[in-house]
Amino acid sequence: MAKKKVCKKCRLFVDGNECPLCKGNQFSTLWQGRLNVLDANNSSIAKKVNITAKGEYSIKVR
Repeated sequence: MAKKKVCKKCRLFVDGNECPLCKGNQFSTLWQGRLNVLDANNSSIAKKVNITAKGEYSIKVR
């Protein structure tokens, strides 16, 4: 199984060739930790790490 790729700019897990959130195309497979945000507006953790949209994010990207 291949490692999931993460957008280097916004840390969102991405399946295609373009990040749906920031429209970036630079990805990494070197990431650590996962954060699943269901409601970015009411999540104190999402606010602390500057996440504004629902999705699965990496905590650290290299």
